[in-house]
Amino acid sequence: MSQAESVDRLIAGELQAHFACATIGRQIIVLEQTASTNDAILQVATANSNAGLVLFAEHQTAGRGQRGNRWESAAGKGLWFSILLRPKIKINDSGQLTTWAIEAIADVIRTEFSLEPAIKLPNDIQVQGRKVAGVLVEMRAQQTAPHLAIVGIGINVNHSVEDFPPELQERAISLVMALHRPVDRQKFAVALLQNLDRTYRARFVSADF
Repeated sequence: MSQAESVDRLIAGELQAHFACATIGRQIIVLEQTASTNDAILQVATANSNAGLVLFAEHQTAGRGQRGNRWESAAGKGLWFSILLRPKIKINDSGQLTTWAIEAIADVIRTEFSLEPAIKLPNDIQVQGRKVAGVLVEMRAQQTAPHLAIVGIGINVNHSVEDFPPELQERAISLVMALHRPVDRQKFAVALLQNLDRTYRARFVSADF
């Protein structure tokens, strides 16, 4: 990892300090590497884990996209994270969470960077006609409690075109490629989680209270 990348680290304690009174972000974990953040968050969660647990990974070795597609997760270049939630919705209504997440992410990209993202249903966000972010929601049925929802989010942040495999270089983009300047991932992560928390409370407020 280069010196620049080593400076731009996600630091759990500094992130979590912004969310003392939040739902999403009340507990934050940052892993150096994992196969998939959606799988990892289930491994660290317990029956008593509060909704709003967020798990980031600097690198995913087996990130998943929609329909089992592989999500390419260049180390230290993007934001790869999952959120554990307990919304009081039916499993068949998980699309509500996907819509909420992609709209919240697109809004932050618009306000933070003055870009105009486009939502490509069911779960992608595009900039300049190419994919910059995606969401994968997976739910687990619970018999005596609200169902578990794992909201996995992947965002291409500081990738160069060479960080994408050849077959994706014409279809994927990163924020740095669109902006022509690097993005502070820690600051961007805080803005994302703040908007995700605010909009989750507005849409699913009954889930956690």
